[in-house]
Amino acid sequence: MPNADPTRSEPALPDLKQTDSIQTVDSVSDWTLDNVLAHIEHADTPMVFKGLCRHWPLVQAGLESADKAMDYLRQFYQGSAVTAYYLPQDQHGRVFYNQQVNGFNYQAGRLDFNQLLSRIQQENASKAPAGIYMGSTDIHQCLPGLGEQNSLDLSPTQALTSIWLGNQTKVAAHFDFPLNLACNAVGKRTFTLFPPEQISNLYVGPMEFAPGGQDISMVDFAAPDFARFPKFKQALAASFTAELSPGDVLFIPSMWWHHVRGVEDFNVLITHWWRDTPGHLGRPNNALLHSMLSLRSLPKAQRQAWKALFEHYIFDHDDVDDSHIPDNAKGMLTKPLDELNARKLRADLINKLKR
Repeated sequence: MPNADPTRSEPALPDLKQTDSIQTVDSVSDWTLDNVLAHIEHADTPMVFKGLCRHWPLVQAGLESADKAMDYLRQFYQGSAVTAYYLPQDQHGRVFYNQQVNGFNYQAGRLDFNQLLSRIQQENASKAPAGIYMGSTDIHQCLPGLGEQNSLDLSPTQALTSIWLGNQTKVAAHFDFPLNLACNAVGKRTFTLFPPEQISNLYVGPMEFAPGGQDISMVDFAAPDFARFPKFKQALAASFTAELSPGDVLFIPSMWWHHVRGVEDFNVLITHWWRDTPGHLGRPNNALLHSMLSLRSLPKAQRQAWKALFEHYIFDHDDVDDSHIPDNAKGMLTKPLDELNARKLRADLINKLKR
């Protein structure tokens, strides 16, 4: 991460506000990108940086009109088809499952980007528009050149920069492993965020398949059924909201659940995902899936025994004294795990899975 400019003092953080028992995300203005990166390097709660990307040409075009923003985007398109979703009018823009939870409530297809924008314009001209949505799409592949003046410089993090757009659509609460700086470029968006420990109060759906490929909350945030989902009240009490205007940037820490609602007839979001640990450590989700296979169905007493082992070796290892083991003999217990021992461990796992 780049360091903050030592000649520029970091603005003081505001006090946390309370609104109907739901906390609003702290926000600050007049921060440079260096200030932002220095702050979030050790941050574990969301943060809004007001107007951080307001100078972007895309933001400025959108402030004139949605049509101006679309025209600006069109100039970067070079013909590659994009994946888009069509939501019937009665779904009210909610990207979700069908009633049987064996499929989804939208139709997905590949189409020309110009056709996508034209379809959004057509739907928005009707009294009851269908939902049109393009989810996470690599900005450099979809619209080459757009990211050069409309993205944050997060080198050397090798961030994945993606563009999302659509009309008034809603994405169910989900979490992502990478950290995220989400830049609201056009329109307005409302994020509702939950700390990771609220998972038991969010009523998460199937793990095998989900809209967008990530586990989601089954609660309809527009009309929550508290009789069916009573613990969701506890989740709301612990939640944060962020109302993003054009040019605002939201920092979403790793693993925080977030529900996203596009407020205007045309909304564009540009996200930056990156991890703050080396890639050789692998994907944590793989460990969870393997545990589902090998641990979840064990008798409770055995699960509790394994829980103690996981707490000792994994979750609470910062407090474990391992000085009784010589450094040269620690192997996979080396903290942090170096690439050589990571490769040895991965090879050992692969060999054992073949047996």
